[in-house]
Amino acid sequence: MAKIALAIHGGAGTILKSQMTTALEAEYRGGLETALKIGWEILERGGSSLDAVEATVCSLEDFPLFNAGRGSVFTHEGKQEMDACIMDGHNLKAGAVAFVKNIRNPVSLARLVMERTEHVLLAGDGANQFAEQIGVATEPDEYFFTEHRWLQLQEAMADGRVQLDHAEVAKSHSRIRVGLGTVACDTNGHLAAATSTGGMTNKKFGRVGDTPLVGLGNYADETCAVSCTGHGEYFMLGVTAYDVAARMKYKGLSLEDAARETIAHLTKINGEGGLIAVDPNGNVTLPFNSDGMYRGSITAKSGGQPP
Repeated sequence: MAKIALAIHGGAGTILKSQMTTALEAEYRGGLETALKIGWEILERGGSSLDAVEATVCSLEDFPLFNAGRGSVFTHEGKQEMDACIMDGHNLKAGAVAFVKNIRNPVSLARLVMERTEHVLLAGDGANQFAEQIGVATEPDEYFFTEHRWLQLQEAMADGRVQLDHAEVAKSHSRIRVGLGTVACDTNGHLAAATSTGGMTNKKFGRVGDTPLVGLGNYADETCAVSCTGHGEYFMLGVTAYDVAARMKYKGLSLEDAARETIAHLTKINGEGGLIAVDPNGNVTLPFNSDGMYRGSITAKSGGQPP
């Protein structure tokens, strides 16, 4: 029996100490811990890594402080356009959606793309039409409105810039993160990864980042499962999620060494962010080169308790 493991990230970046309150910090930690417990309970019951990563990400998508689902940032038009990807490493199958609107849990829609269509990625109106046909839960615009995200949009528009989710802003309470994700290893040693994001504040032109693109922001096979967070364009250029698996397969590196080299390469091409990864032996690594990364893990080695 494989050693089960689960890792999670709430995005790269930090909340500024001067703008952090004890209550707000507790909210962030509480959101991560709740999601970790949900996924871990599935793994402990002998559930699949795929079920575990979906449920974990759904919990975070429902939590308004993280940039995905309900907490997604606003586009230039004042809307939320969400991306998500899920991948089953055992079957080497994946599903993804890009710039979908009003979908409560984009990661669940991504899984349905994988399981109910012959495609990997559906985008925009087509993805929303598919969601309507199969009865996926939606929410009105009001459900996705959060004041701190709205203030970030106003600041970005006033400055005439597109704002990375982890870029420092003067008035809002955080150095916001880019997306969220989770990776898992189940009792069979099967791996899965899921990643979800609201993208960039004030983005235009239907921009799609690394999150819904297999091998760039999200990847899983028999070697490892990886979920990335940071400046998506650089993760696209570095093929970052797959790069970890490639270094393990072709260089014979351990999970930790492969992930470390991948982040070093990201730094070399001026990318900022981090990743979480797990292998079939239940090893976990969570490297990053940004100021910080909201993250956590539970493994059989830790006795089923977060570090």
